[in-house]
Amino acid sequence: MAKKRNARSASFKAKVALEALRERKTIGELAKQHAVHPTQIHQWRKQLQERVQEIFEDGRSRPKPDESQATMDELYAQIGRLKVENEWLKKKSAELN
Repeated sequence: MAKKRNARSASFKAKVALEALRERKTIGELAKQHAVHPTQIHQWRKQLQERVQEIFEDGRSRPKPDESQATMDELYAQIGRLKVENEWLKKKSAELN
């Protein structure tokens, strides 16, 4: 029978990876303490080192040129529909008066 995988939370992975980065204990000691394979700790530590810059990146998103053009086209189309509707309403209200 196959062994079931343990699902680890993101906070647990971050805690173990930070401990590994601090190097106060060896990877083997951390593996034994947290009941995780040493290779897994190495992978989490590597992921943390590679992705830590994302924390400090500018959180504002910049639209890609293709996205902004598509958005502009959609907005212009909506403006056109609203103008036509507005003109029609003006015409109908003048007829009722």
